[in-house]
Amino acid sequence: MEKRYYQPEIETASQEQIKAWQDERLVKQVKHVWDNVPYYKKKMQEAGVTPEDIKGRDDLYKLPFVTKADLREAYPYGLMGKPLKDCVRIQSTSGTTGKRVVAFYTQHDIDLWEDCCARAIVAAGGTNEDVCQVSYGYGLFTGGPGLNGGSHKVGCLTIPTSSGNTERQIMFIQDLQATILCCTPSYAAYLGESMKEMGLTPDQIPLKAGIFGAEAWSEEMRRDIENTLGIKAYDIYGLTELSGPGVSFECEEQTGMHINEDHFIAEIIDPDTGEVLPEGATGELVFTAITKEAFPLLRYRTRDICRLTRKACSCGRTHVKMSKPMGRSDDMLIIRGVNVFPSQIETVLLNNGYAANYQIIVDRVNNTDTLDVQVEMTAEMFTDNLGKIDELQKKLVDDLRSMLGLSAKVTLVAPKSIVRSEGKAVRVIDKRKI
Repeated sequence: MEKRYYQPEIETASQEQIKAWQDERLVKQVKHVWDNVPYYKKKMQEAGVTPEDIKGRDDLYKLPFVTKADLREAYPYGLMGKPLKDCVRIQSTSGTTGKRVVAFYTQHDIDLWEDCCARAIVAAGGTNEDVCQVSYGYGLFTGGPGLNGGSHKVGCLTIPTSSGNTERQIMFIQDLQATILCCTPSYAAYLGESMKEMGLTPDQIPLKAGIFGAEAWSEEMRRDIENTLGIKAYDIYGLTELSGPGVSFECEEQTGMHINEDHFIAEIIDPDTGEVLPEGATGELVFTAITKEAFPLLRYRTRDICRLTRKACSCGRTHVKMSKPMGRSDDMLIIRGVNVFPSQIETVLLNNGYAANYQIIVDRVNNTDTLDVQVEMTAEMFTDNLGKIDELQKKLVDDLRSMLGLSAKVTLVAPKSIVRSEGKAVRVIDKRKI
């Protein structure tokens, strides 16, 4: 198959060229932030660093981190690098407690962001002959606007359906012969489930590829979506704080997401000490945005746990790859002293043939943590035979104990009885903090 890139000279650049871009842009960005963002200048002064100390990527470790707490403290305008008159848009995070994170964009920022999303669409096989249905939410959420702009740049016919109204989504997929679907993985699974119930087989669904992000999903869930929709499912990663989706994206190899290194420098740190870890180590992902004008974050702690690799990729892209996030350093559940990631629970459920709709409820009763996993049965396995349900529940309890090292209560519920999310799925309800 012919290898396609949106910006081949950038996506297949040599390591020397990538480092040269990063060195030059980092030096320029640090000066820009020092001159225009008093909040970060103060942080640098407190850390005893000046722009002259940063000669390139190798000096990055000298700079202080930025965290979500800084974003809340500096809300709304404290981290802006450009005057308001130069900004043309804001986007904002969904689901953040307390103050929302508001990110600002110049027109140049939007152009570069859309380029990153266009690279992801082309990596998924997109061309100007494709019909791209963008079923991420539009508005403040970055998913819809980012992929919408990227789709335009590739030249796809873009269907801006936004999220929700499943009947209409399926109508457009069929009537307009959509070939690429962009949405959250949980919504892709739901669309697939709905089309299957309508009697549609994978070869009757025109889609060929899907670009799914904004929430964690496992390899098992990927295969499930691919089989139901008859597509190849690609991961995409991003944060509002850095622009939105398109910070990194998967290619056909599906072994990690290429980070757009001409715009972002990635580091992996020890989440406890802040020490930079060597390539291949697992730790917290930190990003420095080296081309952002309006909201130029340096060393932003994502709280996502993953690892980086520079192993040569068969797709020909040379930018470093990050693994799928394996959890988070801040929302990992600690239950009775055991570290639990929701993705581990999802793996057990999918391995047992359940649909990817479940909810984890954590509580504290008599000073002891409780873990209750509510799981939707598929239509095929649904039964009112209580003995059979007990048997299925017991099997999941045993498998979860093997995976997690602790016992959980499992409740099997009827198909479609857990509230569906058309944005980010609410997987975990932790009542211990209430």
